Amino acid sequence: MVSIKLVIADSKMGKCVQKEVKDAQASVLLGKKVNDMISGDLLGFAGYEFQITGGSDYCGFPMRADVQGPVRKRILAVEGIGIKKIGRGTKQRKTVCGNTIHDKISQVNLKILKHGTEKLIEEKAEEKAAA
Repeated sequence: MVSIKLVIADSKMGKCVQKEVKDAQASVLLGKKVNDMISGDLLGFAGYEFQITGGSDYCGFPMRADVQGPVRKRILAVEGIGIKKIGRGTKQRKTVCGNTIHDKISQVNLKILKHGTEKLIEEKAEEKAAA
């Protein structure tokens, strides 16, 4: 049983929403890579189009686009995903996850490229009144 939490970012509203997909819908994501485009119809969001921007595995290690395959590696990096800057030019060895989604990935981050008919993020009544 594959279960993946989707964190979907809407840049127009500046908000995110979390949805969980299981089994058949989650298996659609397996084998996809960071920066791939995916249709929302496959995930149950009609009319939407998403871009995979990252994610993390079951232990919390972040996915990096420059690490190939469904592996976990210790990389030597100066900056980027999973690296906290501690000094100018200081290199750090950090464990990160590869760029391919596999069955041990627990969270996938998505960015909305094309909006569908129904809204994913509902506005609260307080926000509507303030606007």
